[in-house]
Amino acid sequence: MQPDVSFVIAAYNAERTLDRAVASAMDQKGVSVEIIIVDDQSSDMTLDVANSYPSDIVRVIALQQNRGPGGARNAGLDAARGRWIAVLDSDDAIYPERMYTMIARAEKAGAEIAVDNIQVISEDGTPEATMFPAEYLQGLKEISLASYIAGNVVFESKFNLGYLKPIFLRSFLNENGLRYDENLIIGEDYILLAEALAKGGKCVVEPATGYIYHIRTGSISRVLEIHHVEAMRKADAVFAATHSMDAEAKAAFARRSRSLRKAASFLSLVQHIKARSPLKAIRTALSDPAAVRHMSMPIAVRLRRVAAQFAVGAGR
Repeated sequence: MQPDVSFVIAAYNAERTLDRAVASAMDQKGVSVEIIIVDDQSSDMTLDVANSYPSDIVRVIALQQNRGPGGARNAGLDAARGRWIAVLDSDDAIYPERMYTMIARAEKAGAEIAVDNIQVISEDGTPEATMFPAEYLQGLKEISLASYIAGNVVFESKFNLGYLKPIFLRSFLNENGLRYDENLIIGEDYILLAEALAKGGKCVVEPATGYIYHIRTGSISRVLEIHHVEAMRKADAVFAATHSMDAEAKAAFARRSRSLRKAASFLSLVQHIKARSPLKAIRTALSDPAAVRHMSMPIAVRLRRVAAQFAVGAGR
């Protein structure tokens, strides 16, 4: 029988956290599940851990070459058989009622996409505040293309909607040829949901907290680099060329484009300062004065704020 949900878990060197993710997927209440683990050429024991689970519940795909987070997830999407698709990062987890609650919300509204709130867990295992205030999600109810883009404007978004972990109706993804952009290492989640919304997908908001996001070890600012931001700018350019947007979405898209340009300039400026290249730093400052304005606070603080906009894409 077709399962209600296919969990896609892209795993790279995840031997220490994979059990937690898989156990939470197996523990879902009120729905039938299949779990697809895609090993992205791990160098640790991830593949051995994956192969230790019951084969009637967990299917394992071992990629022959590293394809990155988007490519690994695409391999899982291609193999999925469930009515709904849920991507679960290998170092995260979900609450037992999550899928039943989200699917019920989506099906009642006739929606192809659903999102919910996220519980943040610190590195020492201590629960922090939820990602979004409950009243904010309760008031949001649905997410349009315009509101989603507006929620992904660097330095300006009140709440970064890029953190959302949507579930998708699998038939909707397949009928519209929607897959992750494998050229993106950071920001691939944003583009997929934006494309789904641009294709007419209806996204409802379940205000309950269902996803458990574990803060990654180490500073994400060490991961975010200029080429990541430039790749996102290229992906956005392709998006604008291939999808129509209403006036509100176009305005939000313009703000996002400016914010990514500022982020790239700021990271370039910081790079030149750290490399003790004053002439290059001056040229960057003159070409984009907005980068200088971001220097009004300590570099480390600003780097963390820039990096936080893209933190979700850094883990698998």
